Amino acid sequence: MNIHEYQAKQVLSQYGVTILDGGVAYTSSEAEVVAKGLKGPVWVVKSQIHAGGRGKGSFKNINNYSGGGVKVVKSIDEAKDVAEKMLGNVLVTHQTGPEGKQVKRVYVEDGCDIERELYLSLLVDRVTSCVTVIACQEGGMDIEEVAASSPEKILTTDIDPATGMKSFHARKIAFGLGLKGDQVKSAVKFLLSMYEAFTDMDASQIEINPLVVTKAGEVVALDAKMNFDDNALYRHKDIEEMRDEDEQDAAELEAERHDLNYIKLEGSIGCMVNGAGLAMATMDIIKLHGGDPANFLDVGGGATRERVTTAFKIILSDKNVEGILVNIFGGIMRCDVIAEGIVSAAKEVALNVPLVVRLEGTNVELGKEILLKSGLPIISGNDLADAAEKVVKAVQEAA
Repeated sequence: MNIHEYQAKQVLSQYGVTILDGGVAYTSSEAEVVAKGLKGPVWVVKSQIHAGGRGKGSFKNINNYSGGGVKVVKSIDEAKDVAEKMLGNVLVTHQTGPEGKQVKRVYVEDGCDIERELYLSLLVDRVTSCVTVIACQEGGMDIEEVAASSPEKILTTDIDPATGMKSFHARKIAFGLGLKGDQVKSAVKFLLSMYEAFTDMDASQIEINPLVVTKAGEVVALDAKMNFDDNALYRHKDIEEMRDEDEQDAAELEAERHDLNYIKLEGSIGCMVNGAGLAMATMDIIKLHGGDPANFLDVGGGATRERVTTAFKIILSDKNVEGILVNIFGGIMRCDVIAEGIVSAAKEVALNVPLVVRLEGTNVELGKEILLKSGLPIISGNDLADAAEKVVKAVQEAA
């Protein structure tokens, strides 16, 4: 689960991570009130969307505005004016795609006297089973270019979760970032606080970009991004309440409500499978036969007729879907239940794309009989390869 920048800063500040004063605003009038409550004389107005590259982004259809989703302003009136232009408009960045995302809130923050911009992040490394610290002396908007062109500038430090981050780890990272004197002390405190927040809150990633060193020698999080392990959210109801459903894909949100594991992709062949491993294999076989999967969808081992119907509706909500492949290996999940759900869903949603079904396992003959007697134009797959080949061919012929 992702949260907005201002929410991430609220969480991190509770652990002692140094941030600048600021406040969230949903209207230009609220932005004016927030700006009046800050020190000034320089403020920053930041669009709040779940995407990086806001500073280099651009707005669709805004007149008399130059700049991206992050704007430095030098008066309260200007802060209000910039907020008014940002709110309700669509910001396009390299992470949003050309469709962009509508800005529904902005974060107004105090300006900062920056001496250096650095990069710092924590994430879970599945290879080492450690928390990995990634740091770089060249932070800011071009960190992706630095990583691609000069990977030797990226510093990594693995932290064993059994021992946690110690002061010597933090000092090593601070020295690697070229910090000196009191800057090192500030960075050590910052890093230890950041690591504590990471572990306490079951985060999967914290990214500070840029991490700035002020001319006063203080280390400050100028931006913040936090992702959380969805499986641990039951322990953090306060974090769960920070979820912004407007930032989530509507189909993925609907799937989550029905305990379906769904991820939208960019292909044209919808997939409904039971089991994550089998779903991955199904997508691979579709690619092998010249098609492109439109989604990952695991209905799970205990799917009901209603859940199967919902799964079909979610798949067909994607306008790019030109065919559907259902691949069920029935163990816990009985094939007759899946078949009843398929028939019910096909009738309810007025299915108008080719449908290929491959069933194996518990009650497979009964399941095939239900499909055969349904009167629907369902194509049967003898095995996974045959089913994938048939759905790709059917989509190509229907085009």
